[in-house]
Amino acid sequence: MAKDEDIRIYEATKRKQVDKEHRLKEEICEIGKKLWLLGFVAGNDGNISVRLDDGTFLTTPSGVSKGDMTPDMIIRVNSIGGFYEGDNEYKPSSEFKMHLRCYQTRDDIGAVVHAHPPYATAFAGANVPLDQYGLSETVMCLGSVPVTPFAVPGTSGVADSIEPYLCDHDALLLMNHGALTLGRDLTQAYYRMETLEHTAKITHAAIALGGLKEIPRDKIDECCEIGRNMGIRNPGYVKYRQ
Repeated sequence: MAKDEDIRIYEATKRKQVDKEHRLKEEICEIGKKLWLLGFVAGNDGNISVRLDDGTFLTTPSGVSKGDMTPDMIIRVNSIGGFYEGDNEYKPSSEFKMHLRCYQTRDDIGAVVHAHPPYATAFAGANVPLDQYGLSETVMCLGSVPVTPFAVPGTSGVADSIEPYLCDHDALLLMNHGALTLGRDLTQAYYRMETLEHTAKITHAAIALGGLKEIPRDKIDECCEIGRNMGIRNPGYVKYRQ
């Protein structure tokens, strides 16, 4: 009887795991569609990943538009990142090296989104960081956003170039490349990508009006405290620690 009960518990646990993974695959596809509809990606640009409870990952396939993905295309990758599981015809993006470095560096990261949102990518191409604290929501939810050194996409150089910034930042501009956002889950990582692009648009418009005016220092501190209470890892203090 005990053995039968153990089998029943195992099978129930396995079903829950399979159901959770399928929901995550669906969520990855939904986020991919949003990125495509917003114009944050074109062609087969961008990639999305999520960390599973067992230390493996789900990630988007190489060579597929984020607007055309279906759950059966999403690939399970092991904790080394060098192999992929499953019997579908797709392979993980060569950019997964970059995602894996995020997970290896920070235990609190559960999902990563990489895209090419036009305004944020323009700042990345111009090597201009988004580190002014002129928008309260940006201070609370995003923090300062540096530009990381250029590395050829798809190479391990990209992972190396972002590593020094990962402990202090939840969003990065990749020089001449695009943007990267991190989150505790897929929703937070995606929302940060939206916030990043929104911030870049407003900053670009403010420059034409004479420049973005920063929030007073004491009010920035209040915004940072609100951010910490919301569970934000780095609510904007990097600039002031320098």
